[in-house]
Amino acid sequence: MTIDFNKNNGLVPAIIQDATTYKVLMLGYMNEEALKTTLETNLVTFFSRTKQRLWTKGEESGNVLNLVSMKLDCDNDTLLIMVDPQGSTCHTGSDTCWNEDNSSNYGFLSKLEGIINDRKINPSNEDSYVASLFSEGINKIAQKVGEEAIEVVIEAKDSNDDLFLNESADLLFHFLILLQAKEFQLENVVQVLHKRHN
Repeated sequence: MTIDFNKNNGLVPAIIQDATTYKVLMLGYMNEEALKTTLETNLVTFFSRTKQRLWTKGEESGNVLNLVSMKLDCDNDTLLIMVDPQGSTCHTGSDTCWNEDNSSNYGFLSKLEGIINDRKINPSNEDSYVASLFSEGINKIAQKVGEEAIEVVIEAKDSNDDLFLNESADLLFHFLILLQAKEFQLENVVQVLHKRHN
């Protein structure tokens, strides 16, 4: 990796991203010595422009950034550093320097989980299918997951892709409901898969 340290007074921007959640945590700057220290210690180290010295993230707070991987951009002057953060990243105590929660986000599935959770804790809408399932209890919810799983298997053996995808959506939807009925979320399942992968 040949980094061009000459474009910005011997410094390159280092974008710090969580290797698990993919949230951008912060931006820092590195010189050649900070890069070398980071690679030797596996702890992300920056060059502090205000203190004019090397600074290892977490050297005072203990909230270090463990190096996972590092990539160089197409112009050879910006680093993308994937990390395993230990504690909050920002000096304010926030998970990120943009005051965001550093939790996994699965796009629309996370939004759908939020809606399901709302129907669970606020079941006042009499027309809500999800609220009615929660009111019938865990046995009914588990039964629905079983029924949808069988329908997915049946449609997988046929050639109607539209029906297969619709039944797959039904299975995933009911599985998300079952997870919440058991006080879990999709993130808990992903964590198990992640551990198996490692």
